[in-house]
Amino acid sequence: MASHIVGYPRMGPKRELKFALESFWDGKSTAEDLQKVSADLRSSIWKQMADAGIKYIPSNTFSYYDQVLDTTALLGAVPERYNWNGGEIGFDTYFSMARGNASVPAMEMTKWFDTNYHFIVPELGPNTKFSYASHKAVSEYKEAKALGVDTVPVLVGPVTYLLLSKPAKGVEKTFSLLSLLDNILPIYKEVVAELKAAGASWIQFDEPTLVKDLDSHQLEAFTKAYTELESSFSGLKVVIETYFADVPAKAYKTITSLNAITGFGFDLVRGTKTLDVIKSEGFPSGKYLFAGVVDGRNIWANDLAASLSTLEALEGIVGKDKLVVSTSSSLLHTAVDLVNETKLDDEIKSWLAFAAQKVLEVNALAKALAGQKDEAFFSANAAAQASRKSSPRVTNPEVQKAAAALKGSDHRRATNVSARLDAQQKKLNLPILPTTTIGSFPQTIELRRVRREYKANKISEEAYVNAIKEEISKVVKIQEEFDIDVLVHGEPERNDMVEYFGEQLSGFAFTVNGWVQSYGSRCVKPPIIYGDVSRPKAMTVFWSSIAQSLTSRPMKGMLTGPVTILNWSFVRNDQPRFETCYQIALSIKQEVEDLEAAGINVIQIDEAALREGLPLRKSEEAFYLDWAVHSFRITNCGVKDTTQIHTHMCYSNFNDIIHSIIDMDADVITIENSRSDEKLLSVFREGVKYGAGIGPGVYDIHSPRIPSTEEIADRIKKMLAVLETNILWVNPDCGLKTRKYAEVKPALTNMVAAAKQLRTELASAK
Repeated sequence: MASHIVGYPRMGPKRELKFALESFWDGKSTAEDLQKVSADLRSSIWKQMADAGIKYIPSNTFSYYDQVLDTTALLGAVPERYNWNGGEIGFDTYFSMARGNASVPAMEMTKWFDTNYHFIVPELGPNTKFSYASHKAVSEYKEAKALGVDTVPVLVGPVTYLLLSKPAKGVEKTFSLLSLLDNILPIYKEVVAELKAAGASWIQFDEPTLVKDLDSHQLEAFTKAYTELESSFSGLKVVIETYFADVPAKAYKTITSLNAITGFGFDLVRGTKTLDVIKSEGFPSGKYLFAGVVDGRNIWANDLAASLSTLEALEGIVGKDKLVVSTSSSLLHTAVDLVNETKLDDEIKSWLAFAAQKVLEVNALAKALAGQKDEAFFSANAAAQASRKSSPRVTNPEVQKAAAALKGSDHRRATNVSARLDAQQKKLNLPILPTTTIGSFPQTIELRRVRREYKANKISEEAYVNAIKEEISKVVKIQEEFDIDVLVHGEPERNDMVEYFGEQLSGFAFTVNGWVQSYGSRCVKPPIIYGDVSRPKAMTVFWSSIAQSLTSRPMKGMLTGPVTILNWSFVRNDQPRFETCYQIALSIKQEVEDLEAAGINVIQIDEAALREGLPLRKSEEAFYLDWAVHSFRITNCGVKDTTQIHTHMCYSNFNDIIHSIIDMDADVITIENSRSDEKLLSVFREGVKYGAGIGPGVYDIHSPRIPSTEEIADRIKKMLAVLETNILWVNPDCGLKTRKYAEVKPALTNMVAAAKQLRTELASAK
């Protein structure tokens, strides 16, 4: 019985690639150094899977930034502004597209389906010239083969690539991206031919857009693409891989009718209804089913007995020799190896499986199906499953009772937002176009050292508190010098906006090396929500009160919202997600009320990940948005009219949920805008009325590029064309923690100068 892994984490067990990338970007190491680190990581991953007995091992899932950008490089679809002159795409062009450079901005970045992983959005149009410009897929296949590992090269499928793209600047928004299919298929044929010549026997095409609601025209594109590629596949086996949700019946019929395709991969963890489709529609004779029964997106140990039962049922449909045990998606979305976790207690550790352990689970299930069941492995798994179900640390009756009591109200503030804004203005006395930042300031090496030494008990609590106070004082002084209107304390006490809160809430566990890639070199360490959630004590009041005491200007209290904490954690899978979210909302509500009582008049409750959690199918969206928006309102429904509630969202497409954003009833929302070509503003041009305060980002903080005053002023003018002057705020796209002070200081100086310039122009126009 065969086993298969869809994809594997790239960063390394201790973020080796992250540090290599950042060293290269800072000019401290060479391209050869970066390539050496990446080659060592790939070699280790391939050998690990081979040693574990995996038959179908992926290659070309490694990336220096993301797999969609790699496909853009493969196709030579480089926007003109990067001045690429053809040939093999090198690091300069590649990283300019990802991060921007001194003269041009980066390409748009957005969320990969409903995950916290990001990809660089391709910019295409009728005049885009395609060419085979990156041979990475072939070179990595050859690299693995030289190590004695025969891999399955993985390509982002042509239809998914086009459906994830956007019309380039200046191209009509109605332009059909699928009309470019004929332009890119010749390049896919070249890649396939080279892989075949190099000795590849299988190729995997990732087509995750098949799980979305596609119209007949879009489905026909899959038929067209793979029919056109059929002649290229001669002598090869090809699998189309889908993940993250159920495959709708129409899409299932479309792809399983493709003669050129040898196998089909389905996510049977988040796509449990696909099982019913397979049973009702049947499965094509002689084809392979890659059954994704091991969760690629969470860290809970697989229920091996239940998975084996599912596989045995599928075996009766597709045949023993055509069933392949697989992960539900790439393991990119989970942590690397539980072996590196030295501080998790044994009970919780027994409930978990990271990527390395999931590889073993896949192989154990494949062997069990083949009649070689490892009884000890299955027995230990069953004991861990039973332990988790019966553990008293999972359930808190008081928390469950409080969450159940929420169902009788929609938790709206008593006064409408217009009246609240009037009351807040009387108290805060802000100018028009008030300036603020999103929360974090640069996290210096010294600051990280202080936090690290405090956690390791190498410095006293007093020394730690004094160091953080000093950093807060520095950040406050900088903002006052820039003349920013509403200040932040810079979050020097926080390594991560979710981890910080999770560490202070019950029901959470934490890892030492459970890092997961978010984008580029950016990694996050998601908390593990294993039980009912409550707040034992105040979490931010001490630091916010200190910060407010240092200035007469309004100081924002900075919180992470319940939906974002949920979506950026590894969430328990033994109760509905909305129940866990309501528990978190009650804890944040307590914190909001304590901040207000401490004299904090502006409180930001970030919901950066609200859009990210939106289900991939339209039929499921309303239910999610209802409980997600409700959870946010729970957090602040009890505050005074004079307390201004902010929220922040970033790097997703918000236009389709704008009415739900309005329904959140925040007083002010700051929202990513600049990197996405001000796509957000189109909603307001189309007539959506927004009465609360709003700050569409005026510059991209994920790029080292420093915008000029004129550029920012121009952005503000575009906003004023569709938004009322009295509700518009001026702010960056997102927090500043990933930037250096050498970038932040001139950028914020220019931002404030632009706001003041526009205030003067508006005053003189009256």
